[in-house]
Amino acid sequence: MNEHTAQGKIKKLRAELERHNHLYYVEASPVISDRDYDRMLKELAELEQQFPHLKTEDSPTMRVGGEPLKSFKTVTHRVPMLSIDNTYSYDEVREFDRRVQKELGLNAEYYVEEKIDGVSISLVYEKGMLTRALTRGNGRQGDDVTANVRTICAVPLRIPRIASKNIRIPDLLEVRGEIYLSKKSFEAINKKRVAEDEDLFANPRNAAAGTLKLLDPKLVAERRLDIVVHGLGAHSGAIPPTLAEYFAFIKTCGLPVNDKSAVCKDIEAVIRYCKAQGTKKDALPYEIDGMVIKLNAFKQHELMGVTSKSPRWVIAYKYPAEQVTTVLENIVVQVGRRGTLTPVAELKPVQLAGTTVSRASLHNKDEIERLDARIGDSVVVEKSGQIIPKVISVLRERRKAGLKKYTFPKRCPSCGEPVFNDEGEVAIRCVSLHCAAQLKARVRHFAQRNAMDIEGLGIQLVAQLVDEGLVKDMSDLYYLKFDDLVALERMGAKSAENLLAGIEGSKRRTLARLIFALGIPNVGQHAGEVLAEQFKSIRALEEATVETLSDIHEIGPVIARSVVDFFSVKSTQAILRKLEDAGVAFNVREAVSQKKTFFSGKTFVVTGTLSDFSRPEAEAMIKRLGGRVAKSVSAKTDYVVVGEAPGSKYDKAKKLGITIVDNKEFTRRVKE
Repeated sequence: MNEHTAQGKIKKLRAELERHNHLYYVEASPVISDRDYDRMLKELAELEQQFPHLKTEDSPTMRVGGEPLKSFKTVTHRVPMLSIDNTYSYDEVREFDRRVQKELGLNAEYYVEEKIDGVSISLVYEKGMLTRALTRGNGRQGDDVTANVRTICAVPLRIPRIASKNIRIPDLLEVRGEIYLSKKSFEAINKKRVAEDEDLFANPRNAAAGTLKLLDPKLVAERRLDIVVHGLGAHSGAIPPTLAEYFAFIKTCGLPVNDKSAVCKDIEAVIRYCKAQGTKKDALPYEIDGMVIKLNAFKQHELMGVTSKSPRWVIAYKYPAEQVTTVLENIVVQVGRRGTLTPVAELKPVQLAGTTVSRASLHNKDEIERLDARIGDSVVVEKSGQIIPKVISVLRERRKAGLKKYTFPKRCPSCGEPVFNDEGEVAIRCVSLHCAAQLKARVRHFAQRNAMDIEGLGIQLVAQLVDEGLVKDMSDLYYLKFDDLVALERMGAKSAENLLAGIEGSKRRTLARLIFALGIPNVGQHAGEVLAEQFKSIRALEEATVETLSDIHEIGPVIARSVVDFFSVKSTQAILRKLEDAGVAFNVREAVSQKKTFFSGKTFVVTGTLSDFSRPEAEAMIKRLGGRVAKSVSAKTDYVVVGEAPGSKYDKAKKLGITIVDNKEFTRRVKE
């Protein structure tokens, strides 16, 4: 195929694919099968690969996700993204209307729409092209998540310059909306997380927020996020005078809007509409937690103005959480993949928010004590955006005589080892390396890139090794045999050899990596580096006391107690002996430049977004050149490396008189 023919074919395929995206995601009326859509997308991708100079930023192939990002850039909003005041009372909705009438001197017309439970987003179109997507952040600045938002099929990558009725699209058009997950997509994500032994998302909103902040757009594309446009940000040129007309205009641009909305002539009509929609919310394919009530006329938005936190022309009415009464039949304590003990109430089945509920969260030991929940009690259960409902109160007046106070277990229900809780925290944890409930997660953590970096040891293989009984703790990895591995499903001789080579190579990882790999509660990568620098070997760290550890800058009492508790467990000692016997080094230190540099012996804090390095890269460079990296600014900090949008660390550095190193100087110093 020559270039001219390919260009025509590419143009036709793009137009067809975007038409089908709009029909499927905006109109909810698909006219072709998923298979036919995928066939067209594959054909377009092959043509763009053959003629790469014909690929453009608005191509449908851009939705499958590009290379992983190193970090998100912080960007200032053209118009602040303020939060909305909310209420659970119709009387307060009427009071809102009285304030509006007093301010405007007239009866106002309102635009009312569903409050979809998701994540706020700003989409910026310049001359019809999507150029930037920002999260709300702190209202003034948000994260640039454009690469992730491009994967959302409901978001047009280009909008027409002339909409219907010959309305010209402004050169700058910023639309505000909500990114969310449908109930179906949310269930699919949690089902996959169960299969991969990952913690479940509590609700669709948390899942959407977590998905949007993933650094790998390909993973975002798999999660099938959705979006609805519900507002207007910065813009140039004329726009329609009312919200109702604006949303009709936006819809002609291919942007999805919420059709379950209404224009109400007075506040009583608003309340009637909110009540009617409340009876239908459980049947919706997505979660809503209320209705948003806005003045319909944009001119009135200007007249009402804003406070420092919220616009004065809008209020959200939130539906009260649904509650039912049932009987607490048992309390079961589950052990999470990170060792946290979580009590779950087993209930007499009852209908709540359209589903049968037989289990509810009791959160933690302190919550059980606060409620004084006892097996056999009558309890009130609430479902407020949570997939697992929660017990919110005990009806003590109905308590039968003789019900005993619940005693939280002092040993892990899974492995029988003692459990601990950190000072100032409510979570109670099992820290045993032998705990079966945590085994797969611990082995995956031990082998990950930032820890022991065992290449080829992925999620599925870890699951096989544990399920087959070949790995009962992380030290067993170093005793695996070739014959054991080749007998596993989908494990050939070459793969087995590569894995064994990766395991062997991991024996000389640095002490800091080993400390992090052990999975000590509250000890992340940075704390692992600090401990490695201070103690030089695992054996020295084992002997440390809470007092000794607490005195170390950036460690403190919480981490100190976690470290001491971890090494006090008998299973920890046994596994460390097995690791040492297998030849795992307990005292390898990071290679540091021996020549004198600007960084040698100095403590640095990195803040903001650097143009030449990601933050982890900058911190690694400082360490290689003989410097130390801290996470917080203090009097002991020598320099603060400042990139774009640095935040409070920069302010504190200026207050303390600490020397600032900007992006340009940092790059120059690194290259010296």
